[in-house]
Amino acid sequence: MSTPVPLLETRMLNVRFGGVHATRDVNFSLAEAELRCVIGPNGAGKSTFFKLLTGQTKPSSGQILFRGQDISNMQPHQPGRLGIGIKTQVPSLFNGLSVWENVWLSARRTNSAQQAERITRDTLERVGMLAYKDNLAGLLAHGLRQWVEIAVVIAADPPLILLDEPAAGMSDAEVARTAELILEINRQHALVVVEHDMNFIRMIAKKVTVLHQGAILREDTPDRIMSDPLVQQIYLGKKAH
Repeated sequence: MSTPVPLLETRMLNVRFGGVHATRDVNFSLAEAELRCVIGPNGAGKSTFFKLLTGQTKPSSGQILFRGQDISNMQPHQPGRLGIGIKTQVPSLFNGLSVWENVWLSARRTNSAQQAERITRDTLERVGMLAYKDNLAGLLAHGLRQWVEIAVVIAADPPLILLDEPAAGMSDAEVARTAELILEINRQHALVVVEHDMNFIRMIAKKVTVLHQGAILREDTPDRIMSDPLVQQIYLGKKAH
């Protein structure tokens, strides 16, 4: 039997900024409908890796493949057209529009107006935000804004979703709810979650990729990652919590 083509793959991916080697020979592979967490200490290359996957940064060498198609030199506006949904750390909603309007605009890009209405309602129910549908996005609290932005991403029904620190700045209850939401989304979508909150990673991850000094240090289950002496030394301190 032939090996399935990965949904997302990087091959010997490198980025250099002057004398800084920010990403080093990264070979990363994500299957269809997989959920992967990417972690690492500050300066490990997480942000650069995320920017490479979203077209914000171009590789110095190597390739990025999406369903076998080379997307290494895509422009930042192209991932959405290819089927890659992106949520960055800072919510990028239309503050002057309602929650419903923000999600509807995303759904409408590839659907009729009638279909967009149904998708918007279903999506807001899915993320638990239907009760806020008439609220202005700009007046929402931080956690609610994050969930609306996740709704905007999934309304377009991308096969791959990239999330950059989705639990940042949230209360414990909001973090737990976000974990539930990500696991629910993973039933239909593959996700790459770039994160540093180890407790949050424990809630959602089956497989973790650890970056260190721009290279992949380890890839394994959360339990094995947390108990790995080298990971503990460079990331978790002297012992795991």
